[in-house]
Amino acid sequence: MSSDSQSSFVEATISSPAASLSDVDSLPSSPTTSSVESNSNDDDGEETDAEREWKESLQQLELLLTMVVVPYVGKYFGRKCAYWGWAKFMQWKYPVEIVVTNEKMFKGAGAVEAAASL
Repeated sequence: MSSDSQSSFVEATISSPAASLSDVDSLPSSPTTSSVESNSNDDDGEETDAEREWKESLQQLELLLTMVVVPYVGKYFGRKCAYWGWAKFMQWKYPVEIVVTNEKMFKGAGAVEAAASL
């Protein structure tokens, strides 16, 4: 690793100040600040507030669903499935026919039982 091998990897470029100014002049220019940009910056702040509130409301809905609605619905349909399965087992095991006389009372009782332990 001699200094000759290291210097071969270094490329020295010496440019005149006039050449660098011509490179800068060829770049497109844009205004630094305009009234349109300042108005859009004000709107951006409001959008972020609205987006933040939207995300908070979505989070609250998600919590409501995961903590209240899904367990209640799952418990209700779980009990309904268990009653159906038990009825099918009893009809298979014993020659008994199970008849629900009042469908509304049966559904209401299932809903009340499901909500009782919540």
